[in-house]
Amino acid sequence: MSIIAEAIWAASPTTTRGAPTPLSSDAKGERITYASNKSIFVRSIDDPAVAKQYTQHTATTTVARFAPSGFYIASGDVSGIVRVWDAAGAEQTKGEYSIIAGRINDIAWDGDSQRIIAVGDGKERFGHCITADSGNSVGEISGHNKQINCVSIRQQRPLRAATGGDDTTLCFFHGAPFKFNTSARAQHDKFIYGTQFSPDGNHLVTVGADRKIWLYDGKTGEAVKQIGEGEHTGSIFGVSWSKDSKRLVTCSGDRTVKIWDAEIGKSVQSWRFGPEGTTCVSDQQVGVTWPARSDGLIISVDLEGNLKYLQEGAASPVKVVSGNQKAVTATTYSAETNTFWTGSYEGRLRAWDVSTGSADIIQGEAHSNYVSGIVQWPSDKVATVGWDDTIRHTSSSQKTFSGSAAKTDGQPKGAALVDLNSTPHTAVAIASGVAIYTSAGEVTAQRKLSSSPTAIAAHGTLIATGADDKSVSIFPAGSDGAATVLKDANAAISALAFSPTGTHLAAGCTNGKIFVYARGGNGISSGEEEWKLETNRWSAHTARVTSIAWSPDGKNAVSGGLDTNLCVWSLADPGKRIRVANAHKDGIGGVAWVDKEKVVSAGADAAVKTWKVQGLV
Repeated sequence: MSIIAEAIWAASPTTTRGAPTPLSSDAKGERITYASNKSIFVRSIDDPAVAKQYTQHTATTTVARFAPSGFYIASGDVSGIVRVWDAAGAEQTKGEYSIIAGRINDIAWDGDSQRIIAVGDGKERFGHCITADSGNSVGEISGHNKQINCVSIRQQRPLRAATGGDDTTLCFFHGAPFKFNTSARAQHDKFIYGTQFSPDGNHLVTVGADRKIWLYDGKTGEAVKQIGEGEHTGSIFGVSWSKDSKRLVTCSGDRTVKIWDAEIGKSVQSWRFGPEGTTCVSDQQVGVTWPARSDGLIISVDLEGNLKYLQEGAASPVKVVSGNQKAVTATTYSAETNTFWTGSYEGRLRAWDVSTGSADIIQGEAHSNYVSGIVQWPSDKVATVGWDDTIRHTSSSQKTFSGSAAKTDGQPKGAALVDLNSTPHTAVAIASGVAIYTSAGEVTAQRKLSSSPTAIAAHGTLIATGADDKSVSIFPAGSDGAATVLKDANAAISALAFSPTGTHLAAGCTNGKIFVYARGGNGISSGEEEWKLETNRWSAHTARVTSIAWSPDGKNAVSGGLDTNLCVWSLADPGKRIRVANAHKDGIGGVAWVDKEKVVSAGADAAVKTWKVQGLV
C-alpha cells in the first residue's frame, strides 16, 4: 500500500481585530502568501485550490513576504524568529534567524533579494537588518520607542528604508548598511499600520489608525502631501501600490477598500462590504495587496479571513476565497453532493467542494465556539453540535443555517446519524448519556449511561459510545435494555466508527491504539448481539486517535491523531499499514473516504488535504 499527497486546500489568513494582516504577492502577480496559525501558505492567485504549506515554524506565524526574485520567502513568528525558505516547494529552509525578543510584525526585502529588515515588538530592540543567506548584520533599526508595525525598502539605489510604529513616528534610513537618517512625527497622531515605497522608488506612503494617508519623497523621506482626508472613517490597516506607481489601494476598518490616484490625491474607486447601515465587524478589511499584473486585480482580506478578489471597474468582488481560520475539530463527508464539511474551534462551518477545492461559507447564526460533531442527513440537511450547548441544522443546498438552535442537556461530545422508528435522527453524546433529536431539534428519546460518553458512532438503529473507563457500550436506539459492553481497550476511548455495513466497529484510544470488533449473532437487540475482538494490532499512533473512517467497501480504514499522523489500515492484513507523518501540523481533526482510492483530512492547521491511496489490501 502507498499514499501520496494529492492537494492542499489552504487555511485562511490569521487575523486579529484592530491589527493589520500582511498579504504579499510575487513579482509576477501569480502567487500570494500569508501567515495562518503556525504555517505559511503560498497559493496560486488564479487557482486558489493550488497551494503549498510551509510548516517549519514552531510558534504562531505573523507575516510572510516574497523576495523580489520570487525564489524565496521570508516569514516571521511571535517568538521573533525569521525564516528564509524556498518559495517553489515551501521547504528547504535557507536560514533561521532570531531577530528580536518578541513578535515579528513585518518584513521587507531589498531589490537585490539579498537583505532583509524585520521589525516588531521586541524587548531590547524593535527591528534589525540582516543578509538573507547568512544572517549577518547590515544595519541598525533605531529611532522608535514603541513597537514597529511596518517596514518597506526602496527597490532602487540609493537604498532607502522606512518604518512606522505605535509611537506615530515614521523613521527613514539610508543604506546599505542601513542607518537612521530622519524621522517624521507631525504627519500621524495615532499608530502607523502600513508603509510602502512605490515600485519606481519615487514615492513613499504611510497609513494608520488616524485614518490618514501621507505621501513622501522616496529618496529624501520628506513629507509631500496628505490625500483622501476624511474619506476613510475607520483605521487604515493596509496599503499597496499599483505596478505603474500611479495609483495605490487602501483597506480600512470602515469595511471599505479604496483606489487612489496618487497624483491628484482622489479616490477613483471604492468597494464597501456588508449590509448598509450596519457595523458588521467581520467585514472590516484588514489587509490588501495589489499583484503586479495588468488586469487590475486587487486582493483584500476581511476579519474572518475571506480573500476578496476585486477587479478595477467591477462593483463587487469577482471571487471570494474562503477557508477555515482555526483548528478543524469535526468533519463529515457527503457522497451525494461530494462535499466535505468542516467545523472549527471558533464555531465556523465550511462546506468544501471536493472536486474543485473551493469552500462555501455557511451563512446565518453559527455556533459561538468549538464544533464537536457534524452529521450528514439523507436529506438536504446537516446537523451540528457545539460547546455552546446547542444543536443546529444547516441546509446543504442553500449553505445556510435553518431555523433556531436547540439547547442540549449539557456539553455535546459528539453526534451520529441514527435510525429511530424508521426515521433519521441525530444521536448526541452528553455527560449523562445519549439524547436523540428530531430534525426540528426536539428530544425524542434519551438513554442514561453509567459512564459519561467521550465518543459516539451509529449504524442504522445501533448506537456505540466510548467512555473514559476504557469501555465501549453498544445498544439499540430508543431501548432501555442492557447494553453490550466491550472492555478490551487499555486507555480511554476517543473515537468510534462503524464500517459501512455495520459488521465492524473501530474504537480509537487516547494512547493511540485502535481496537476493531466484528459483529455476530442474528439480531440487534442487546440479548442477541455478540461482538468479538477481531484485531488489536492497529497500533501506530503515538497520541490520541481523533478520527476514524472506513473505506466504502469496509476493507480498510483511515485514522488521524494528535501525533499529526495519518494512518491507513487493512482489515485483511492487520499488521500492514501506511503512515504519513506530519500530515497536519499540531494534529488531525477529521478524516473521510471520498472513494476507494481517495482520502480527505483536516487538522489543527485549519487546512484540508486530499490523499491518493494505492495498492489497498
